[in-house]
Amino acid sequence: MVLLQDGLIAFFAAVGVVTVVWLAAGMLLRTGRPAIPGLLLVLPLREEALAMEADVRELRRVQNQLPGSRILLADCGMSEEARQMALYLADRQEDAELCIVEKENALWPYLR
Repeated sequence: MVLLQDGLIAFFAAVGVVTVVWLAAGMLLRTGRPAIPGLLLVLPLREEALAMEADVRELRRVQNQLPGSRILLADCGMSEEARQMALYLADRQEDAELCIVEKENALWPYLR
């Protein structure tokens, strides 16, 4: 019985030491979230852009997990009402902007 107790005490002591070392190493070696400067989260918007608000909300959630990223609302032929809504949504957040994409623009082939 004493042998079993000594074995359990040694086991739990070893697990405790490993846990403390693991947590200490994690605290010392943690660098935080990786930042990707210049990362653009592009949302192409066309015509009425009916789901724009929900899409922007989802992009904001993703942006919170990616420090240094920016939201780009790409106007690929929106109606005037949708453009006004996009301007409003872009103005509400400092890391978001509205970009009018024309056929001559370098983004056009990727957003069609």
